[in-house]
Amino acid sequence: MRVLHKAYVYLTSGRRLLVFRQPDQPEIGLQVPGGTLDPGESHLIGARREFHEETGLVLDGALDHLADQDHLFDNTRGRDLHRRRHFHARVPRIERDEWDHFEMTPNDGGAPIRFRLFWLDLDAPVDPAAFYEGFGAQLPLLRQRVSGG
Repeated sequence: MRVLHKAYVYLTSGRRLLVFRQPDQPEIGLQVPGGTLDPGESHLIGARREFHEETGLVLDGALDHLADQDHLFDNTRGRDLHRRRHFHARVPRIERDEWDHFEMTPNDGGAPIRFRLFWLDLDAPVDPAAFYEGFGAQLPLLRQRVSGG
């Protein structure tokens, strides 16, 4: 089993969370920006790099540690262990409600991936299962954090 180190960013503006779908792969659920660390890269640097690659945005503010998660991931090569570090960042306002962005250098070396980014209302009922591969597990903690609790 391979162990892959990952870093993700849960970006909020007020009570809204930035998420994305892959329109060309509709079976994949909601995701948050992030991905695999490069060799020797820290979680913090990797989170910023992956966030930029997947959204086209640059994070200027602080990234606060949100949670760590070990997630078993089944793929065509077998099973991998994803060692995930989740970060939380905040922006004061939303510049765009929705946009498409292409990740030009996917980790697997494949063709560019189209992402449709949009803001999810954290107060709306959202089934954590609507998120891809366990990303919804952080929602209760995130809701508590943005509520000031």
